[in-house]
Amino acid sequence: MDKNKRKTGNLYEEMAVRYLTDKGYTILDRNFRDRAGEIDIIALSREALIFVEVKYRSSGKTGDPLEAVDIRKQNRIRRTALKYMYFNGYNPECTSVRFDCIGISDAGINHVENAF
Repeated sequence: MDKNKRKTGNLYEEMAVRYLTDKGYTILDRNFRDRAGEIDIIALSREALIFVEVKYRSSGKTGDPLEAVDIRKQNRIRRTALKYMYFNGYNPECTSVRFDCIGISDAGINHVENAF
């Protein structure tokens, strides 16, 4: 990924972090990487440990940002979430987990809880 795309990605991930923080979420980690994949934001709410995928599209010409989170991407995020939980001492059988997506476009922020 070129530096310009990474810089743009960081800008919109920061916007998503501010949005989640304003909603009362605690941000635990950002850009967690493992061989399985990457998770943009890991947050905690009263109800769950939340793994958040952030997508940005500058225009509607390429579709809704959330359309980019296809089944392959979802499966990578699930595998990476299990690794995060293992490395950080969370028991997958006892921890309530949620997978959210945040789509950012010129129309604003679209936060989908329990996206998959």
